[in-house]
Amino acid sequence: MKRIGAFLRSDLGALIVLASCLFLAHVLTNSQYGFHRDELQTVDDARHLDWGFVAYPLIAPLIGRLELILFGTSLVGFRFFSALAMSIVVVLAGLMVKELGGNRHLQLLAAAASGISLVVLIQGALFQYVSFDCLWQVTAIYFLIRLMKSGDPRWWVAIGGVLGLGMETRYTMGFLALGMAGAVLVTNARRFLRSPWLWLGVAVSVLLFLPNVIWQAQHQFISLEFLSRLHARDLRQGRYSGFYQGQLWVPVNVVSAPLALLGLWFYLFRQEARNYRVVGWTVVLTFILFAITGARSYYTTPLYPALIAGGSIFLGSLLGGARPLWSRVTYGVQWSAIVVNGIISMLLVLPIAPIGSRVWKISSKVHDDFREEIGWPDLAGAVAGVYESLPAEERQRTGILTGNYGEGGALNLYGPALGLPHAMCLTNSFWYRGYDPRLPQTVIVTGFELEDAKKLFESCAVAGKNTNAFDVENEESRDHPDILLCHNLRVPWPLYWAKARRFG
Repeated sequence: MKRIGAFLRSDLGALIVLASCLFLAHVLTNSQYGFHRDELQTVDDARHLDWGFVAYPLIAPLIGRLELILFGTSLVGFRFFSALAMSIVVVLAGLMVKELGGNRHLQLLAAAASGISLVVLIQGALFQYVSFDCLWQVTAIYFLIRLMKSGDPRWWVAIGGVLGLGMETRYTMGFLALGMAGAVLVTNARRFLRSPWLWLGVAVSVLLFLPNVIWQAQHQFISLEFLSRLHARDLRQGRYSGFYQGQLWVPVNVVSAPLALLGLWFYLFRQEARNYRVVGWTVVLTFILFAITGARSYYTTPLYPALIAGGSIFLGSLLGGARPLWSRVTYGVQWSAIVVNGIISMLLVLPIAPIGSRVWKISSKVHDDFREEIGWPDLAGAVAGVYESLPAEERQRTGILTGNYGEGGALNLYGPALGLPHAMCLTNSFWYRGYDPRLPQTVIVTGFELEDAKKLFESCAVAGKNTNAFDVENEESRDHPDILLCHNLRVPWPLYWAKARRFG
């Protein structure tokens, strides 16, 4: 007990206690609604592990498979590692301050300021690859700080390992790798180019990423087409237009933004940070790459914990020479702002508010994640109702065709308990899993307009409605309200499947 008490009183212990509060908040609230459409895709991919998937590399489905083994389809269990990843990010923000020479108070300040980011809070409440991408990028920058502080080139191996894991999680890790490479070239970190440890780190990252490269080569680099299609869609829908404005409140909380700006100045211009210029330039160059290639505002989230850590150090040095009263007032205002905005942010982005309440309606305007968690069991129930209405003999020849991965994932998750056959889905890696080998001629169709379905089948009619018990408007209830019953596909299934692939 004495050792535990001593640990909790240590700097690391204090950071873990703070991060544990965030983790506990997620555990207590993550079962409130239902699976998000993105989670449903990952659940299905987790049951069909491969070295790559259309929408992402291996790591997210691999972790999803582990969670299914450990927790089944429990919402809290499936989001366990996402919540843990975001809590570790909070700890790493504080540890960056420690490596830069900051005391416990500044470590806790940076950790708390990083923890109230809207993205950090949201990604602890969902299972998406974004959570783990954020963890790997923050870890890589933390290791870079350790490298520059110690001068020990062996840290490049750890950096390479994390970059490799990041590339196996989300391809945007490549932007950080390029930013880090550029920062090495323009700072005194150039000296490491002569070290074999740097090149060993490069080799480790390449080896970790190689299985996915091989998978991509075997599948005609399908993810490049997927990313190109999504980029064009997002550009068309104007999703990149708020990149700069969003930096103040999406990847970082508005009350943490001043610390981030102080941190940028600290790394690039402060004399005491001259050995850490490579960190500042890594952030700047990576940010520029995101900006010029067209990125959504939340993509830059992993860059901010390092900036907040540097800003906390800079703030500490500024207040170190101030009068004690001014120092206490400044810290008091900063902490008060963090606490107040943290509470507000949690109310808006954690699954806390009852569906339909005033807070729910406000949070639905801030982001649409919660709305996309509603109605999936209802969809399965409605499809089951259509299926059960068919004669027993016809049911033996009936299949299910879905137009998007949310529908496919939901029907394959909830459908077996309702006696439904395995659902076919045209989107992303579902397409690789193929069509129903029974070649059904009676097909229950979701995610299609009636007129489009009539072009595919000899006959089609609306047989049910895709609604939800709370009358929440989301993509399904708004864009795909009809459940269709169709007969006799006009072309053979293999020919249709070869031409019907979708990306989403």
